[in-house]
Amino acid sequence: MRIGEVIGSVTLNRVHPSLAAATFRLAIPLTLAELADDAPPQGDTLVVYDELGAGNGSRIAISEGGEAAQPFFPDVKPVDAYNAALLDLVQIRIKTGNNEPEDLENA
Repeated sequence: MRIGEVIGSVTLNRVHPSLAAATFRLAIPLTLAELADDAPPQGDTLVVYDELGAGNGSRIAISEGGEAAQPFFPDVKPVDAYNAALLDLVQIRIKTGNNEPEDLENA
């Protein structure tokens, strides 16, 4: 599972009936450096199946591959990336030289 930022949406002309209940969003997975510095994402764009209603700029938890289809088991849905959660706050703990964790909060 990776953390990503929603940057847009996908408009479909036709959709498979099993996918009609949700939208497809464009998201870019974030690196640790991008999360810690609140930098704009620079990675490759993913098309993510979204039933939770993420908006542009939202931070989301992205499940990919075979795990992306698991929330629908035993039904089969042809998805490769799934929005598993909307993230209100991301807290990063980095150990400093004296082994005391330092909290970096990112909204």
